Amino acid sequence: MPVTDKKILSRLYFIAGGLVLFAGVVLFKLVSIQIVDGDKYRDLAETRTTKMFTIAPNRGNLYSDDGSLLATSVSKYTIRFDAVTVNEKDFKESVKPLSDALAKLFNKESSYYQQILRKARQNKNRYALIARNLDYSDYMAVKQFPLFEKGAFKGGLIVEQITKREHPLGKIAERSVGYERVDENGYRTKVGMEGAFSEYLRGVEGKRLKQKIAKNQWKPIGTDNIIEPKDGYDVYSTIDINIQDIAHHALLKQLEYYKADHGTVIVMETKTGEVKAISNLGQTAEGKYYERLNYAIGESHEPGSTFKLMNLVAALEDKVIDTSTVVDTEKGRWKIYNHYVKDSKAGGYGEITVSKAFEVSSNTAFAKIIHNNYKENPEKYVNRLMSMGIHKELGLPVKGEGTPVIRYPGDKGWSGLSLAQMAYGYEVSLTPLQTLAFYNAIANDGELIKPRLIKEVKEWNKTIKKFDKTVLNPSICSKETANKVQQLLKNVVEKKHGTGHGLYSSNFSMAGKTGTCQKNYVAKDPDKLKYISTFAGYFPADNPKYSCIVVIHEPDKSVGYYGADVSGPVFKSVAQKVYANSPLIDEVDMKELNGEELEKSYQGYYANIQKDHNTVPNLKGLSGMDAVAILENLGIEVEVIGNGKVRRQSITKGTDIKNVKKIVLELS
Repeated sequence: MPVTDKKILSRLYFIAGGLVLFAGVVLFKLVSIQIVDGDKYRDLAETRTTKMFTIAPNRGNLYSDDGSLLATSVSKYTIRFDAVTVNEKDFKESVKPLSDALAKLFNKESSYYQQILRKARQNKNRYALIARNLDYSDYMAVKQFPLFEKGAFKGGLIVEQITKREHPLGKIAERSVGYERVDENGYRTKVGMEGAFSEYLRGVEGKRLKQKIAKNQWKPIGTDNIIEPKDGYDVYSTIDINIQDIAHHALLKQLEYYKADHGTVIVMETKTGEVKAISNLGQTAEGKYYERLNYAIGESHEPGSTFKLMNLVAALEDKVIDTSTVVDTEKGRWKIYNHYVKDSKAGGYGEITVSKAFEVSSNTAFAKIIHNNYKENPEKYVNRLMSMGIHKELGLPVKGEGTPVIRYPGDKGWSGLSLAQMAYGYEVSLTPLQTLAFYNAIANDGELIKPRLIKEVKEWNKTIKKFDKTVLNPSICSKETANKVQQLLKNVVEKKHGTGHGLYSSNFSMAGKTGTCQKNYVAKDPDKLKYISTFAGYFPADNPKYSCIVVIHEPDKSVGYYGADVSGPVFKSVAQKVYANSPLIDEVDMKELNGEELEKSYQGYYANIQKDHNTVPNLKGLSGMDAVAILENLGIEVEVIGNGKVRRQSITKGTDIKNVKKIVLELS
């Protein structure tokens, strides 16, 4: 054999050997993958083509105290079409009637849906979008359409469900109702009642297996979930939607009139601590108002003269003064070190009793009372405040409660002026709800109750958990002290010299305290100086059913800024309308009423309210409260001037009510 042929043959053997060796390696690898690493790669393939998805449960409903919805979960559905699973015969027979049915439901042309379905069939699309964001009734209708009625495997129907949270009251109480949100990292943001009671509302997630298809999309496998989601419990709040509506609109009206930055109003049931209304409105850049932040619970600020009540209680309990003690107001200016304490009235009030000092809200009188009686032992004063629990948070379940500030002698910021400053509500800090809780305690003869937003948690009609009244301090002061300051709070409104006298009404009683506090005063720039206007109290004055606080920040100084003018009318409006809507029949002492006058007044009101009015009625002689009720039932806006009975009405009787939007009533 020639040498050349031997070389060629050797090369062929070498190549053949190499191929055999390569085939052996491939075979070994295949066996290795199949037997040794088979499970590993099968799992890898599985995870890349199928995946377990969580299904959000229906969140429980949040109700008001009468069962009206504050927040509810609404299911929304997306409909898609798997064009591959449907056989040719069924598709051809059903594409036209299915398109007709879809077009009729969604108000589009049949040709529009025929194009979508045929294109999906042509492109072998297993996830074609048909409709999204459907409510339950539309979803149920789609399920009965031609072809789709055959289900997922024969009809190609793919249904995806999501749950959205809706608030039937809209923007009213939006911040108090709140929300719970989860970001991509699983971090939960909890706001308001939705956040505070999410452990009950949230429910338990379910599981659903999905398969990865073209264009990185995931299609559900089968018709059943691996684990069914469990819906959340229903939570019943203490909110009264009627009082909430009254409070919201009264606050909004005043904020708009005074062009204020923000404000809050809280109404609480005195005996139980149940919060019946809580409204928080802040101004946008466009001058509109919405529920921006929960100021009622989260914003701690200097309370101003509403803190004089706490000081009065402390001084009476320590017996360093009595209500009859006389104080010299020093012509409205009292110098302490290099600082002047000033009264709002030029020239002061002369020598007055502690009672009158409270009623007229004299800064000089209270600064002298607290400074002179506690300067040798300031710890005694602060200890008395702390014994009443003023320095503690209320411990609310809602996140973000503001921290109260009550400095102790020796703390940073304490100075020789601190006692005098704290006497009229500076160098201390409380949230509106913390202030209200104290006023509510006075209305309760000294019993401090924890404000409560939730009554109970239910699963259908079964009670899961009840939230009962919680007493934080059974007695913040003696019954004697409570009775004394109750009378003074009543005098603030009823006496002509009281700072709240402009709110007085002979038709219903109120008790409370005004507060006007400077804001940004440290800057010593008149242009930057702002005000916080407050009114806190309760009603009725003699047998309190509700306590209420109104705080309005940064009203336009050119319009007004005193607490009695800015916040007081909101308090009065709430009290007046709550009286009108919830007459306290069982609390009226009939012995003190003239039976004939009462019957005559009632019969006049009843006769008027029963008439089918097409024209403006004659309201002269009726009580202001009755006249307001009659006009509001007719859909007419009412402005009331004065107190008592109707003396004059701006629109004469007999005028067609179709032409009337507003009537001004003058009372006397």
